[in-house]
Amino acid sequence: MNIKIPVLIAVLAANLISCQETTEQTSIPNVKAQTAPVEPKVSAYKHLKTVDFLTGNFNPAKHQDFEAIPAKLADRAGMYAHKECLIAFKKMHTAAAKEGINIVIRSAARNFDYQRSIWEAKWSGDRILSGGINAKKQIPEPLARAKEIMKYSAMPGASRHHWGTDLDFNAFENSYFEKGEGLKLFNWLEEHAISFGFGRPYIAKGEDRPNGYEEEKWHWSYLPISTELTQFAADSLTNQDLKGFSGSETASDLQVKEHYILGISNDCLWH
Repeated sequence: MNIKIPVLIAVLAANLISCQETTEQTSIPNVKAQTAPVEPKVSAYKHLKTVDFLTGNFNPAKHQDFEAIPAKLADRAGMYAHKECLIAFKKMHTAAAKEGINIVIRSAARNFDYQRSIWEAKWSGDRILSGGINAKKQIPEPLARAKEIMKYSAMPGASRHHWGTDLDFNAFENSYFEKGEGLKLFNWLEEHAISFGFGRPYIAKGEDRPNGYEEEKWHWSYLPISTELTQFAADSLTNQDLKGFSGSETASDLQVKEHYILGISNDCLWH
């Protein structure tokens, strides 16, 4: 058969179009392609999502997910953090050290009893607040006293430190991070901490964060876990769950869950 190549191509193209039209004409209308059902993603932290865990009613030293922080990384022995948070911190610590920056953990996991001891000391006036205020003597009205204490200290049951995801670095004064070695550390963390999973929940208050604790440049949170726990707190925790300490009756009026637990930087909220 002596058929030129262009003619052969034209014939094949015509046959292909004919086959496509036949297929379209004989196809069953309105039948959607069958797809396998999508299995819901199971969180690796599902077992932490209980009110008891959120409110710190456990012993970090005996919790399977917590680990002691090596003394060389902290200003004292005996502190604990979630294992995953600690692994991430060690990597960040090593990276910072290569640039001559030393990150020191000053505070880590604090359970309910630990936080209650801090709160009760401030509530009773045994521990003086910043600015030299004796809360009991100078602020007798409960709502005002609780609000003053919560400028920098959480109510027992409402602290992110319960979760083992939040760490305080180097100093407890914002002024330390505004000059010298402190400023160098802060600038490094602002640039690099997120690449290790850490974010700062208590940025300066303003339009994006009108409520909650005052700014804490020393407080950093391990976001892969803490964002999930923040979401769980939003869904499941109530102000009535904050109980068992002096002044707990003020939690509902002060909307501690809404204004303090959830009063954090947008970067530290779930997405």
